[in-house]
Amino acid sequence: MTRTNLRYGPNKGHPTTAIPKVPKPSHRKGKTSTKNTFVKSVIREVAGFSPYERRVLELLRNSKDKKARKLTKKRVRLVFLRIY
Repeated sequence: MTRTNLRYGPNKGHPTTAIPKVPKPSHRKGKTSTKNTFVKSVIREVAGFSPYERRVLELLRNSKDKKARKLTKKRVRLVFLRIY
């Protein structure tokens, strides 16, 4: 909407030129780069899976999908509650 010099209405206000916004660096957070994926893969290779992840994998191998999903949701919620 372009502003006009009107006092009321949908186009009210002093006419100005819009300044293009520069994207914030925080908007890049979570974007996976090649370096990040490499580092994550190395860490996973060295550290391995956590105990609950191993249990979930075992449940999935035995076709206990629902139980695996419940366990994952329970564990992940606990992790998020500890962080925040």
